[in-house]
Amino acid sequence: MKKLIATVGPSLLHTIPLKEVHNENIIYRINGAHGTIENIESYIREIKNQIPNAKILMDLPGNKVRTANFEYGFIEIEEGKKFDIYFNQFNYQDFFKHLKVGNIVLANDSIFRFEIKHIDYEMAKVTFLSYSTGKLQNNKGFHIRGVSSNLPFLFEKDKGLIELANKYNLEYVGLSFVRNEKDIKEAKKFIQSSEIIAKVETLSAVENVDKILDEVEYILIDRGDLSTDVGILEVPKYQKYIIEKALFSNRRVFLATQFLKSMEYNPIPTFPEVIDLYNTLKTGIYGIQLSEETAVGKYPKECVDVVFDTLKKIKEEK
Repeated sequence: MKKLIATVGPSLLHTIPLKEVHNENIIYRINGAHGTIENIESYIREIKNQIPNAKILMDLPGNKVRTANFEYGFIEIEEGKKFDIYFNQFNYQDFFKHLKVGNIVLANDSIFRFEIKHIDYEMAKVTFLSYSTGKLQNNKGFHIRGVSSNLPFLFEKDKGLIELANKYNLEYVGLSFVRNEKDIKEAKKFIQSSEIIAKVETLSAVENVDKILDEVEYILIDRGDLSTDVGILEVPKYQKYIIEKALFSNRRVFLATQFLKSMEYNPIPTFPEVIDLYNTLKTGIYGIQLSEETAVGKYPKECVDVVFDTLKKIKEEK
């Protein structure tokens, strides 16, 4: 039976108890990018309290640079206008060392686009020109193509979360923004017993996929983050390529990103979502991941039901 990685959060876990969706083929994902170490430890305890034998994935945030410390939780941005972000308003405060005037930034899963206009080392801030309008919130990713290759693979928070995974003997640890096999070998120095799920979400990971597959039994293709590195129209080609490589190497593959995006707000999926889910589950992958759909969506139980009902239909056809 294929697996479902269901992300816990305010919706699934706190509003909808796990017992309402639980079966042995669900892996409960904790998104390590959200919350403090203490918050995340409380999530582990709550999952185990509700489902003592639950399989848990600690998904590390990795070296994704994110906004932080906005006084009101966000800043307003407007197309055609400049705005500043201070060095200490990033989770990686040495981020400024990797920036250059003229760099194009994709933020908040490529929803926002900015250009770096000035770096003020005396005032410790970066000035951006916005090509977008909206609210830039805390904890939103900042992506500049090519910059991640120069960042450390594990930030301090990642190491703290690995310690939690070791303390509670969690079944899985997800390594985010893997670039090559060296990153996995570095993480293995800290991980005790958890199975590693290497996330393929950078162009470097695609280019080094064979060596990555030599190091792990599981990979996960995060199509959202991958799209910021390769472009959204390239994702189908790379998805097919990575799946074929993994299956040839007898590795288990998960797919993530927006399978049931509309069900964050609606109790039933769209026709394209159902068709894509059906076709995806027949490609030989090991399972899929639901993210916002279950973590913060209004209909987490219905989302889980759609996945397993689709799997049941596929099984009946055989």
